[in-house]
Amino acid sequence: MPAIHLRQGGISLVIGLDGGCPQVLHWGADLGPELPDLGILDDAVPHSALDVPVVLGLLPQASAGWRGRPGLCGHRLGDGPPGFSPRLSLHGWFHHGREATIEQADEELGLSVTTFLTLHDGGLLEMRHEVANRGGTDFALDAVSVVLPVGRAGTEILDLTGRWCRERHPQRRPAGQGTWVRSGRHGRTGHDSPLLMAVGTPGFGNRHGKVWAGHFGWSGDHEQFVDTVADGRTVMGAAELLGSGEVALGPGEKYATPRYFAAYSDHGLDGISEAFHRWFRARSHHPSMPRPVVLNVWEAVYFNHDLGVLTELADSAAELGVERFVLDDGWFRHRRNDLAGLGDWYVDEGLWPDGLHPLVEAVTSRGMQFGLWVEPEMVNADSDVARAHPDWIAGPAPRHDAGSPLPLPWRHQQVLDLVNPGAWQYIYDRLDALLSEYPISYLKWDQNRDLAEMGHDGVPSVHRQTLAVYRLLDALRAAHPRVEIESCSSGGARVDLGILERTDRIWASDCNDALERQAIQRWTGLVVPPELVGSHIGPTTAHTTGRTHDLSFRALTALFGHFGLEWDIRQVRGAERDELRGAVGLYKRHRALIHTGTMVRADVPDPSLMLHGVVAGDGTRALFALAAVATSYSEQPGRVALPGLAPDTLYRVELCYPGPDAAGTTFVQASPPAWVAGGALASGRFLAEVGLPMPVLNPEHAILLEVTAR
Repeated sequence: MPAIHLRQGGISLVIGLDGGCPQVLHWGADLGPELPDLGILDDAVPHSALDVPVVLGLLPQASAGWRGRPGLCGHRLGDGPPGFSPRLSLHGWFHHGREATIEQADEELGLSVTTFLTLHDGGLLEMRHEVANRGGTDFALDAVSVVLPVGRAGTEILDLTGRWCRERHPQRRPAGQGTWVRSGRHGRTGHDSPLLMAVGTPGFGNRHGKVWAGHFGWSGDHEQFVDTVADGRTVMGAAELLGSGEVALGPGEKYATPRYFAAYSDHGLDGISEAFHRWFRARSHHPSMPRPVVLNVWEAVYFNHDLGVLTELADSAAELGVERFVLDDGWFRHRRNDLAGLGDWYVDEGLWPDGLHPLVEAVTSRGMQFGLWVEPEMVNADSDVARAHPDWIAGPAPRHDAGSPLPLPWRHQQVLDLVNPGAWQYIYDRLDALLSEYPISYLKWDQNRDLAEMGHDGVPSVHRQTLAVYRLLDALRAAHPRVEIESCSSGGARVDLGILERTDRIWASDCNDALERQAIQRWTGLVVPPELVGSHIGPTTAHTTGRTHDLSFRALTALFGHFGLEWDIRQVRGAERDELRGAVGLYKRHRALIHTGTMVRADVPDPSLMLHGVVAGDGTRALFALAAVATSYSEQPGRVALPGLAPDTLYRVELCYPGPDAAGTTFVQASPPAWVAGGALASGRFLAEVGLPMPVLNPEHAILLEVTAR
């Protein structure tokens, strides 16, 4: 049987080309350079079934006998048969190295589908389809799914869910017969987005088990699914969720699916993360400079903007070693609260008679970059722009005047219809003007509501709105290539590889509570490397939860990300200020390691403990954080393994932060383990298999271990 065989990073993808329907015969562990006669993989024909083996095509279709979810749904408009069941067959293919292109067509229906596949260096598979209408009438497209088979050993599903301030928490279920579907109908990725769907061997963990996993790189409506049919085969995949009549391809027009990214690992979820992180870091536009320490002033001042107060914050930030100062919401016209002004992207002349220049000068003269908050995709009904252009507010029906009905508000906001060329150009011009007038190094780009009833001229438009946002970001980045952009969306409601292709970091959550952040950042990091995940030390008592945590716990939680502060640091004095200054220095010393090394997560049997770390690529250095996220059922942690080190290298392990003098706060013990006082010497193999006895931690406290090769 002729086949395409892609091999890279310990992964093989084999696509059979025999017969009329290309099919993925294997996606998983590397099979080596030579394949047997693939005819040995032809299936049996059971009783009470089709008279020929059922083919699971590259694009599954009923015409090939597939009884699961179809890969393409749609129909021909106008006179003639609707062509609701495509019969696609192989029309050509190209294979070179790690890339392949396969074309299928249904000549009678006048439809073709081209599939593009790339297997990247670390074993991450990138896949997408392009549908072309070759007929003479319109073709209504309902869905196009990107699908991959899962090995028979995959019988357990893991995905993520959440809500505002509690994003990305795991849930598991058996992969029984039927379909598990996670739909996102938010017009954005969503706080409850699965981020990634994984199928693996029962009980797969951080460091063990076979796992197949996929992520859909799209910022609009979508669904991800796992489908197990009666013959025992399981597939996983994703598709954009299109509104009724949203995409109708005219003759010669094409529709491209978003990219689907998939990884296989035979050593648990850490292998999945490694494939994604290697892909991110290999991009030509991946941030290459040290990630600066950030101060965002939101939780320090909220809407109470005052040049004197903000200058005091700049003084305090510079003294602590902050490198980027970000002015948040409240600087533009009519914006004294969140009821009005959104969309009026002019500096408020009453609040800032000399523009932002005095504050920018105060920040930059102290050696810091200046950043600014914007929310370009939304608008308050109480704004100059909405009054002047009511037709720029998106909705299910055209809006001709200020009295036309609006969709339900969300944080007093409506969605600005960026499909409208006038609205798009207005936003581009205003942001371009700000970036041209001021030396802005960073935009915190927020988006604070779902896109309910999203429409343009009476037609669903989430698809076109998402593409318009992408075009806006692309255009601004081309005009201002030195400006970094953060994707914030009510915190973590837009975290996907579509938006991250155009931005330089994401804000993982509006919650700065360190306990909540332990889980949020751990599971965000399943796909996104730490240098792209904003992580700040918040106030002593978290504004979103009311919990109070020691500075060391907050600092160690923020350390393993793009580190910053979101706190009225003017009020931090004495020993606490010294400790905060030390935490900033700790990040600066270790950020190169954290942002280039391999993330590892231990499988700790005690659910009250989380141990994670980062190991340098050459194995010479590592950092590990042990966090107590709850009370334990054990009197002491006992030995905890430190995974991912070079087995035959001798390492020195030292308690780095906080020091042993934190007894009574961080530690609750009569005496610490013997090694804490002077460090421990052991091989990487010993540390991974035997581990070290850990200090007894109070709940909601953490320690940092520094590991160096001898």
